[in-house]
Amino acid sequence: MSPETAKSQETKTKLLEGALRTLTEQGIAKTSARSVAAAAGVNQALVFYHFGSVDELLAAACRYGAEKAVARYRERLARVSSLSELLAVGRDIHEHERRGGHVALLGQLLAGAQTHAGLGPATAAGLDLWITEIEQALRRVLATTPLGEFTDPEGLARAVAASFVGIELYEGVDAQGAHAALDALEQLGALVAALEELGPVAQRAVRHRLRRTGRR
Repeated sequence: MSPETAKSQETKTKLLEGALRTLTEQGIAKTSARSVAAAAGVNQALVFYHFGSVDELLAAACRYGAEKAVARYRERLARVSSLSELLAVGRDIHEHERRGGHVALLGQLLAGAQTHAGLGPATAAGLDLWITEIEQALRRVLATTPLGEFTDPEGLARAVAASFVGIELYEGVDAQGAHAALDALEQLGALVAALEELGPVAQRAVRHRLRRTGRR
């Protein structure tokens, strides 16, 4: 990589980080070329030079932030071996992301998607990165339970992701309620864990019952 290319990439990274920081600290309404450039410590003309528009910068920053966040947890999610463990990891991620200001950032991205055309698809693409990792973990952990053949891992992964998004935003107005929702999800994990501990005969009985229920 030439010095010029390295310098250009460094500037783009500064702008992406600056955009995320501005969204988190000042909100979508106060995010502009000027405020992002100030946070990045560069000339605001570089926003348009590298990204063309503020909206394009925000969309790129959304994808950049999601990729960094998912990368932080990819290895840990890959080691998950049960649904209860997956939910415990999800709770840890929630706490870490909240302390890092990323919950506030998500709220701003979702709010901005209503008025900034590029933010909707970019936010959805960022969430899809999480959904892919969750789906892989669900396929792995549910395969060893009687529920494996009766669930849609992709749809369930989207439901889990949507639940955590809702809980994260809900926490801003009712922290106690949000924690109660997380506790309820962990209780579901405990129920599935109980199914995992059933012997072969009991698991066959559960599968038979689920098949009969599904045919009604």
